[in-house]
This record gives sequence, C-alpha cells and structure tokens, in this order.
Amino acid sequence: MNRPSLKQLEYVLAVAKNGSFRGAADELGISQPTLTAQISRAEEALGEKLLERSRSGAYLTPAGRLFEPQARRVLEAMEELGQVMGDTAINEKATYRLGVKGTLGPYLLPQILPALKDAHPNLRFYVREDSPRGLEEGIARGEYDLIITTLPINAKDLVQEPLLREKILLAAPADHPLSQVKTWRGQYLDGEQVLTTEHGHQFSRQIEAVCQRLGAQVRRDYEGSSLDALRLMVVMGMGLTFLPALYVESEINADSGLRVGELADENIARLHVLAWRPSSPARNFYKVLARDLRSIIATRLGHAVDVMQGQ
Repeated sequence: MNRPSLKQLEYVLAVAKNGSFRGAADELGISQPTLTAQISRAEEALGEKLLERSRSGAYLTPAGRLFEPQARRVLEAMEELGQVMGDTAINEKATYRLGVKGTLGPYLLPQILPALKDAHPNLRFYVREDSPRGLEEGIARGEYDLIITTLPINAKDLVQEPLLREKILLAAPADHPLSQVKTWRGQYLDGEQVLTTEHGHQFSRQIEAVCQRLGAQVRRDYEGSSLDALRLMVVMGMGLTFLPALYVESEINADSGLRVGELADENIARLHVLAWRPSSPARNFYKVLARDLRSIIATRLGHAVDVMQGQ
C-alpha cells in the first residue's frame, strides 16, 4: 500500500477540525486547490474516501473517522521524535491552539503575549475563549493544545503548571455607605445585595459561597452576562459585586464611579494554571512556556497578582 505523506495527514486533520476546505486552507496558509489536490492523493494512496463534501461543509467518512485518531498519533509521534532529539526549534516555530477563560483572557493575554513573542519570536497562538468545562472537554478532544484555566480542574489526566494567584475584590458604588468606610471587613456584607455572573459559572459559584458565609444575598433577578455588565449594574446602584483583580487593573479607573478594594479579614482569590495533555509531544516546551509566563507576569503584573511557584 502506498503511504500518504505527513503533510497530507496534517491537511486531512485540518479539514476535519475546521469542517471546511476553505477554513483549513486559511489556517494552513495554502491555497484551496493545493489542499484539495493533496487530500485527493492521500485518498488515492489509501484507497479510501476520507472526506465528504456537502453544501454545509466537509465531514469525515466512516473510513475517515477510523483514519483520524491514527493520523493524529503519527503526527504526535513525529513531533515527539523531534523533541527527543533535542530539536526545541521545532516547538518554538509551531502554532498552538490556546484556550482561556472569558473572565481572564482579555485582561491577562494582552499584558503578557507581546513579551512572550519577544522571547519566542516564531511562536504563534490561535486563541479562543471558553468556559472552564469547555476548556477541559476541548483539550481532551484535541481542540486545544494548551489551556489557561482556574483551579479546581475536574479532568484528572492533565498536567498542571501553576501561573498566578488573582485576588477577588469587592466593588461598591461611589455613593454607597461602604465607600465611606476606610477598611472593609467581611461582616459589613451581612444583609447586602450582591450581583454576580449567571448561575452555574465557576466564578459565580465561588462568589455564592462567599456570600453565604458572610450573610450577603445574591441577586438572582439581575445576573450579569459579563464582568462589564456587573460593573455597570453596580454603578447604577443595583448592589455590590466582586471583580477579579486583573479585570480591575485593566478596566477600572478613578472615573469609573466605583470604589474597589479587598476585604481585610477575608482571603478571596482564584488560582490560574497552564495545563496540557501528558502525552503532548511538546510537553517539555510547555514547561519552558510556563516558566517564561511566570517571569513575564511577575515583571508586568506583579503589583496586581501573586506569581505562583512552578512544580
């Protein structure tokens, strides 16, 4: 049997992931006719039709579904071979699919990715925001190479490299009685109305637990769809809220109509980690990335967050 090339395996997987030839060609940086021709040669070599085209996109055939995991393992094995031989340049020139939480990515990544690019000029990331559950399920399916997410992680088989500890701060309207108090303490929240994100979100669950312990009432009639929505509702006097420190660092200033600060007698924070599959061929390089990310975070954001020690 003739064998398809490694490049042809990559092309088939790209179409399967994107669900279209056009999307795969754009991602790979090649023309659509070139992509189509190479996949046709792979199908001829194997004697099987791997992809089916329709008006709505492209799909793996039954033979293609058998082909996909085997092809992925072949490509991962070749990447691992490069790493075993010490060819770190391969990893530094690669493009990785990075997943990140929506309540973290917009406020962390713009601060750290420029410096990371300076350290690794040929490194590229496709970035997508997702929920913690979506991130864990996505990396298990191979949709992400790396994720930045918040502990705890339910998936037991991911390698976790600690990055940072981010405080969760209380926000009150500037004209609220609490804004006149110099030092905030947990007892002051007893009976207060607190706004949070939609029920079921990891951030929401954390705030609900704090409110229950301190006697505050979580408002379920006005749930925020985003951190920006929470901030605006607090400015309008609809209650208090909690906001992550990196969001405050990025979005809150003296003209925001808010007072933001810590509860002096509480230790409310979330822990963020970089995580990947233990079988990833680039796993040693990911440890280098985690180390570099901690260094960049310490330099650029050390005044706002606490950098965690690596494993």
